[in-house]
Amino acid sequence: MNGGKLIIGLLLLIPSAWMRDSELNAAIDVAGESFANGEYEQSYQDHLALQERFGVSYSELDFNLGLSAQYSEKLDEAAGYYDKASTSADMILSSFAYNQGGVLLGNKKEYEAALSKFKTALIKDPLNEVARYNYELLARWMKRDEERKNQEENPPEPSDFAKRKKAEADRLVEQFRFRDALNLMNEALAQDQTVAAYQQFITTLQEVTEINEK
Repeated sequence: MNGGKLIIGLLLLIPSAWMRDSELNAAIDVAGESFANGEYEQSYQDHLALQERFGVSYSELDFNLGLSAQYSEKLDEAAGYYDKASTSADMILSSFAYNQGGVLLGNKKEYEAALSKFKTALIKDPLNEVARYNYELLARWMKRDEERKNQEENPPEPSDFAKRKKAEADRLVEQFRFRDALNLMNEALAQDQTVAAYQQFITTLQEVTEINEK
C-alpha cells in the first residue's frame, strides 16, 4: 500500500513470574539483548530456549517470539505466536498481539482481515495508539483505493474544458515538455473533476517525469 506505513510495536514483554532463578534470569537477559542488538534470528532462538529449556509458557513469551520471528522473516511462525498471545487475559498484551497480526496481514495485502485485526486491537485496548494509527491509516487508504477503482471502471465524461486541457497537454508532450503537461493536467483536475477521465494519461506523465528528472 502507498501513502503511509503500518507501525510495528517494538516492545519485549517480561513478566515478573519469569524471575525465579539466576540461570533463568541470565537466559532472559541474553534473549532481550539479542533482540535489542537487532540480532533477530538469534533472539528467536534465545526466546525459544526459554520455552524448551526452562519450560516457560506465558503469553508474553509468545509475543516476544512473534516479534523475533517477524523480524527474522519467519512470518508464518510470527502469525502463529501472535494468535496465541492475542488470547491473553491481559487486554494490553492481547491488543498488541492483534496489532502485530494486522501488520502481517497488511503486508500480505489482506487488507480486510488486517483492518479487522486492528479494530479488535482497539476493542481490547482503546488506548493503543499504534493500533489506532494503523486502523485509521488502512481504513483511509482502502476508501481511497475503492474510489480510485470506481473511477477507473466508470470514468467520467470529460467536459469541454477537460478536452481543451488534454489537447493543450498533448501539444506540450509533442515538445517533450512532460513536466509542464503534468502540471497543466493536475491544475485542470483541481478545477474540473471530469479531467479524471484522463487519469491514465496523467499517471503516464507522472512516470515519465520522474524518469526524466532522476
